[in-house]
Amino acid sequence: MKTTRRTLMGGVAAAAVTPAIVIAQPAPPANRTVRAILHGDIPTFDPIWTTANMAANHGALVYDTLFGIDEKVTAQPQMIGRHGFSDDKLTLTMELRDGLKWTDGTDVTSRDCVASIRRWAVRDGAGQHMMQRVTDVSPGDARTIVIKFREPYGIALDAMAKTSTPFCFMMREKEALTDPMQKIETTVGSGPFIMNERETRPGTQYVYDKNPNYRPRSEPPSWIAGGKVAHVDRVIIQNVPDAQTAIAALQAGEVDYVETPSLDSVRDLERDRDIMLAPRSPLGDVGWIRLNFLHPPFDNVKARQAVLWAVNQEAHMRASFVDPRFYQKCGAYLTCGTPMENDANTEWFRNGPNPERARQLLRESGYNGQPVTLMQATNIVYMNNTAQILAQELRGIGFNIQMVPMDWSGVVQRRASRAAPDQGGWNIFLTSADGLSSGNPIWAAAHAATGERGWFGWPSDEKHEQLRNAWVSAPDLAARQKIAREMQENAWNFVPTVYYGQWKQPVAHRRNVTGWIATPGCVPFWNVRKT
Repeated sequence: MKTTRRTLMGGVAAAAVTPAIVIAQPAPPANRTVRAILHGDIPTFDPIWTTANMAANHGALVYDTLFGIDEKVTAQPQMIGRHGFSDDKLTLTMELRDGLKWTDGTDVTSRDCVASIRRWAVRDGAGQHMMQRVTDVSPGDARTIVIKFREPYGIALDAMAKTSTPFCFMMREKEALTDPMQKIETTVGSGPFIMNERETRPGTQYVYDKNPNYRPRSEPPSWIAGGKVAHVDRVIIQNVPDAQTAIAALQAGEVDYVETPSLDSVRDLERDRDIMLAPRSPLGDVGWIRLNFLHPPFDNVKARQAVLWAVNQEAHMRASFVDPRFYQKCGAYLTCGTPMENDANTEWFRNGPNPERARQLLRESGYNGQPVTLMQATNIVYMNNTAQILAQELRGIGFNIQMVPMDWSGVVQRRASRAAPDQGGWNIFLTSADGLSSGNPIWAAAHAATGERGWFGWPSDEKHEQLRNAWVSAPDLAARQKIAREMQENAWNFVPTVYYGQWKQPVAHRRNVTGWIATPGCVPFWNVRKT
């Protein structure tokens, strides 16, 4: 069931989920309740199992992290009090701060955190990279976590603090011992909110109540670091796929926040005295066209290069983001606007798109006209638009594109399949990542080229992995920039992914709801006030 204006303010039924605690309490008044429409539906309540940002939004409400990245892109302690490395930099000791409890009333322990780190590290690209250098993760005592490294690893705190999905959320040991390839259905966290089982209705709305036992840090909030103070009693996330319905609800005061307002309504919103437009995150988002390396035709590098030369970023950006204020074309492998941006091996960007060059590359690949399965997320506007444009571009150079329409949750489920496309698998899907994580070769899981151990699409390239390792070990920024240039030179040869542009879509919110934090990777609801 999808939410419409008719159902937006209506009652809800009990949900088939198992969150932390069912609290019998009256609904908070309107001025203590924030209603938000985010960019899609929550595909799973397990934010470790998936890199979907909607799962991270859910996770950031109910879970907490050991460290958090602040607006200076620096890791700060969150659930941790004291911490430090040994003199030889091979042992990291972290002590949990006082007062941390799960919403079932039990204390957060080091055993919970050890199991959580281990499970996260199986699914996350940065976690995988870190664990290749870890000899042991174990509890020192009930509140102390010890990580032992075989070599110094200077970005360990950054890996656990990052805002790219999946976040390193802490869970009870009971849930964290679940096979990382299996989804957790139980939501017991230690974060600033508690998921409300009685009011939540998957597919329509998700309700979170203030956690009365959460003890925020004393520092000011900064991205996902600092004090996560809940100033409202309830957060309701509505699933409203239709962009015009979302805007109408915002203007009518039925919701307080819309994460991705349709940009053809921006001028009307700018004239509305009750609405504010604000930045979503400083570097915006990067659009990814993900190709499946496991099956023809994209197991052949020439076929991947054909896509690189066929895509017209301007067409994709203009269709979804309308106003050039909100988008740009970008040929950088590690995000335009970051210190890693460079112009190495970007002939395809400077001189493309070039359909004839793309057709020649496709002929050289030996492609024989077999169907190419393109998953089309119909409930997210920019993904839906991009799928249609991409299908037209690729058909124009000779691909036999078969579009498979589904909602984003369906894409999230199917992209995990390694089966052949005609047996439930896929060849292409579309996604995006925040510019900060896309600009870091370790943070974004999709940057790994480790084959079937890596992220969906499963690219494999030994030189790429050597360069990622060298980037981590580089002594300074200049050295990292040099390696980033080599990495980009190599990437646009073997084509681990194709980008369709970069954008900074503003959010829209009611003027009387303030305190929104413009952080990459999730929408924080702490620090938000409503008058």
